[in-house]
Amino acid sequence: MSSAPCGQGAEVSFGPAVPGGDPRFPRPADHDPCPCGSGSEFGGCCGPVLRGSPAPTAERLMRSRYTAFVVGDARYLAKTWHPGTKPDAIELDPAQRWTGLEIIDVEAGGSADSRGVVEFRASWRHGRDTGMLRERSRFRRQGERWWYVDGAIG
Repeated sequence: MSSAPCGQGAEVSFGPAVPGGDPRFPRPADHDPCPCGSGSEFGGCCGPVLRGSPAPTAERLMRSRYTAFVVGDARYLAKTWHPGTKPDAIELDPAQRWTGLEIIDVEAGGSADSRGVVEFRASWRHGRDTGMLRERSRFRRQGERWWYVDGAIG
């Protein structure tokens, strides 16, 4: 995710459930369901990726970045944002809660691809306000590493 509307109209960027995480955000245990909605446990899904294992596909990177928003891991978001498009700062609002992710479309982004696109919907809650962010995100693989490049919100 590149940015999402907050209940008060501010923007919040998408990428610690790992040591150094912000205690104001939820912290899933490895046996808990992964926040990305894959159906897997956090310790077998986004947990290892947030801890430094490379995401094997663009979709896995997108799911791990969504999870980073859920758990408040701005360092991971910065680390996985392409240096050519990364903002100077990523500030996450602990009052913003990401409540669900739905993958709509995936184009390329596999282990043999150099580019990929993932379209998704992410639900959020901020106080009494709720909403949905829809984004078509672009990813680039360089070497064995996937990067989030940017996204079109729509």
